[in-house]
Amino acid sequence: MKAVHLLLIAASALSLTACQIMPLGSTKEVVRRAIYVLPADSSSSPLYVWHGTGTPGPVRVTIDLSQQKAYIFRNNQNIAWSYVATGRSGFRTPTGTFRISEKVVDKRSNKYGSIVNANGVVINGSATAGIHRVPSGGRFVGAKMPYWMRLTGNGVGMHAGPIPHPGSPASHGCIRMPYPMAQKLYAIAPYGTPVTIVP
Repeated sequence: MKAVHLLLIAASALSLTACQIMPLGSTKEVVRRAIYVLPADSSSSPLYVWHGTGTPGPVRVTIDLSQQKAYIFRNNQNIAWSYVATGRSGFRTPTGTFRISEKVVDKRSNKYGSIVNANGVVINGSATAGIHRVPSGGRFVGAKMPYWMRLTGNGVGMHAGPIPHPGSPASHGCIRMPYPMAQKLYAIAPYGTPVTIVP
């Protein structure tokens, strides 16, 4: 695996060198270099690969629950893939085709989060609103869901979040993506973008 990683670094260096020596005014087509991001606890597979935004045109997303991966297409060209974390046992992520119906950069969950006491100290870091008691003077603080892209009317969407074990479900039903990937997808996927979730 280290050999593959070294080959990727060498290929990137050669690509950069070629860009540096290209003469000004050259009409040679520019080749997009993929961005590889490795998980913090892994020395093998990247957490996601981003090839660039592609040529302008319609965007679509396929989420594969069995692989725990998202595939992003633009003009039917694959421009990225990413590990995701979908609904764990008891919190099923629905399958089917949906469309992005809401986009919020700084969304917070109104159902899952933490309970803090009157001094702002977290006393329950895995609370459900309306289920867990909030002490006098305390409050419920919804979990952060940056780059929120709603898919269903009952609160399932795509957003940035932790991928604790790439390849394994971990969420309350939403599709979590690495922060940079969610940010990139949010920028190019307008309202109405189709998202197909397959088993």
